[in-house]
Amino acid sequence: MAAPPLSSWPWASLGSWVQYVLYGAVVWKVAEEWRQQGAAPVGSWWLHLLLLFAARGLTYQFWFSYGNMLFFTRRRRVVPDSVDFRQVDAEWDWYALRRATLVGSPAVARQQLLLPSLKQAWDPRGWAIALLLHVLVAEPLFYWAHRALHRAPLFSRYHAAHHHASVTTPLTAGFGTPLESLLLTVVIGVPLAGAFLMGVGSVGLVYGHVLLFDFLRSMGYSNVEVISPRVFQAVPLLRYLIYTPTYLSLHHREKDSNFCLFMPIFDLLGGTLNHKSWELQKEVYLGKNDQAPDFVFLAHVVDIMASMHVPFVLRSCSSTPFANHFVLLPFWPVAFGFMLLMWCCSKTFLVSSYRLRGNLHQMWTVPRYGFQYFIPAAKKGINEQIELAILRADRMGVKVLSLAALNKNEALNGGGTLFVNKHPELRVRVVHGNTLTAAVILNEIPSNVKDVFLTGATSKLGRAIALYLCRKKIRVLMLTLSSERFLKIQREAPAEFQQYLVQVTKYQPAQNCKTWLVGKWLSPREQRWAPAGTHFHQFVVPPIIGFRRDCIYGKLAAMRLPKDVQGLGYCEFADMVGRRSPGNICVQYTMERGVVHACHAGGVVHFLEGWEHHEVGAIDVDRIDVVWKAALKHGLTPA
Repeated sequence: MAAPPLSSWPWASLGSWVQYVLYGAVVWKVAEEWRQQGAAPVGSWWLHLLLLFAARGLTYQFWFSYGNMLFFTRRRRVVPDSVDFRQVDAEWDWYALRRATLVGSPAVARQQLLLPSLKQAWDPRGWAIALLLHVLVAEPLFYWAHRALHRAPLFSRYHAAHHHASVTTPLTAGFGTPLESLLLTVVIGVPLAGAFLMGVGSVGLVYGHVLLFDFLRSMGYSNVEVISPRVFQAVPLLRYLIYTPTYLSLHHREKDSNFCLFMPIFDLLGGTLNHKSWELQKEVYLGKNDQAPDFVFLAHVVDIMASMHVPFVLRSCSSTPFANHFVLLPFWPVAFGFMLLMWCCSKTFLVSSYRLRGNLHQMWTVPRYGFQYFIPAAKKGINEQIELAILRADRMGVKVLSLAALNKNEALNGGGTLFVNKHPELRVRVVHGNTLTAAVILNEIPSNVKDVFLTGATSKLGRAIALYLCRKKIRVLMLTLSSERFLKIQREAPAEFQQYLVQVTKYQPAQNCKTWLVGKWLSPREQRWAPAGTHFHQFVVPPIIGFRRDCIYGKLAAMRLPKDVQGLGYCEFADMVGRRSPGNICVQYTMERGVVHACHAGGVVHFLEGWEHHEVGAIDVDRIDVVWKAALKHGLTPA
């Protein structure tokens, strides 16, 4: 059956690059006019079209960023859930507002009667006419058209996709069919057309009306309540003149009320006003929807480029594995400035969240960057930040807090023992998650391997891996210059297995070993000792750079969250540069979708199992298999 007319974009199957072709033509037109006039074509509608699109995009981006700054907006979110990858992908094609700009604006401006008015920068009469037409024509037109779109068969053919998710975002506002975009174009264009036809239009009116329209629309879709109930209590009539994010959210969830554009008075007159709107709006604004998390993953910022890939900056970056977006380079100085600001006066803050089996999981971030963890003078301040986060989680009733990457560095705080020893009364369980990290690494090793070469052998993970493998009668060549540390680890092994632990002080003995477990950085010269076909299993941060095209470079230990996870719409940061297979170079700064660090997964398993102990300090080798089986039982899978 053929699709109904105006239900899909004719070029949708060609990919999003088509939009850049369309805008490329507009840019070419502006450049051509610039060349012909020898100066910037100030009076050119094509130039205003480009500027208008940029301003509209920034308006939606402002509200998108604000709505996703959970450290500011968590308490006033209308729907507390987060957006998942399904919604991200559905709204990826959010440039409908760009199409509306292309389709609608030139159609109005190209009329010869209207072009002379563009020379006027400002005319208050035009604003008065536009306001009158908006109230008397645009608002009722949208209201009745919107109601019609909610009736069969129009809803299923044209409007159901717009209601694909109950959690609205500013990008949801631009997600729709050509019919819906044309409707919005007419609604936004009627006041402008009327003012221009009466000879009182101006450039200021075009920019002001369109941007105010977008501002109010993206505010309504932001899912964050921004208008205080006191305003409506002081001026009761105002509640019928301006809608709120709660008002719109009710419409998206219940679909049978609150159809207005911006003015609820039309719902009142049409008998479709949801009378729960303002009581619910008051509850949301006062934070009654707020919920304490059950599990917290305490991360830190990797570097400056990584800081621009958090969920509240650009969804196109945060929802996909890392790639170098050169468009972000001009913003590097701004990100550098924020780094200095956070270093001076910021505390641990909430970045993202998801739900798993009805429980709220959150990721908090210590406002410190990777390089700062290696500055001796910064050690005390970082531990204070982590300690304050743990105490805050304890007060909130968090069950488990998992330490990420450098936050559990042995030299920094003994893998979390510093905080547990200092606060023995903690109810929150502090977890480094390294037991599952060790399990992931060990289960990557083929069952037929007889010997391995281990660097970083005396580290927390190296020790546990060596002790585990020797029990499996696998010979472990432990690279360490310290005989004292080696003998200490060897004595921990049962007497019958101590012979499988062998100390080496150079790389030469590993020339015939094709399984390398890498716990410390390897230079290109050191990697050359490995025979062709060697598999480098890594637990070093940052991971080594793959210089050998004839070897396989593994990723950092990670696991995929269970399939029933909800509201997960961001990718965690992880690797720097590496190779997954011989000759195949890849750059990966984040995990794949749905994949998290093994230490994150370890904390999740700790929570799901309801274990009451802290997992800090040295890894209990006897629990490696226990944790691994528990992870698989709960639906986590190796990535």
